[in-house]
Amino acid sequence: MPADSPAPVSLPQGRLNGRSTFTQAVRDALQAAAREGWNELILCDANYADWPLGERAVVESLQAWSRGGRRLHMLAMDYSGVTRQHARFVKWRQTWDHIIECRVCRSSDALAFPSALWTPAWVMQRIDTERDVLVCDSAASRRVELRQVLDEWRRDSTPGFPASVLGL
Repeated sequence: MPADSPAPVSLPQGRLNGRSTFTQAVRDALQAAAREGWNELILCDANYADWPLGERAVVESLQAWSRGGRRLHMLAMDYSGVTRQHARFVKWRQTWDHIIECRVCRSSDALAFPSALWTPAWVMQRIDTERDVLVCDSAASRRVELRQVLDEWRRDSTPGFPASVLGL
């Protein structure tokens, strides 16, 4: 799908509220990524504690999306909860390490850290993580703006969350 095409109708638009709305938007976006063949995804959250990454349906969507030429970028302040809470995702991540880049961003304020999902056709950004207020949009201006914010955080980050830990 070209970068300036509108998002598929199934993805939410506008200002939304609620944890269940947020988690369903993540599920729907990853399902759309597989269906539409988007070549790049960016996930960003302080720790992914309330993301549905460990759900079977989410990992199945990621599996369907995965193939050569695809890239998944993840930004976080801390990945320790991911390994404890999202075992299916961690196993999938080990298999597809060659298309996934995980980076750690140092910030003193988790509330100031973006919580977002960027795709070439649609974006979701939680503007209030405590109350789960999110904005979803397929407008090019919103996608470009969010991409610039996420790229800035990425520039100030370091590699993190290795797929495996090798010991001597």
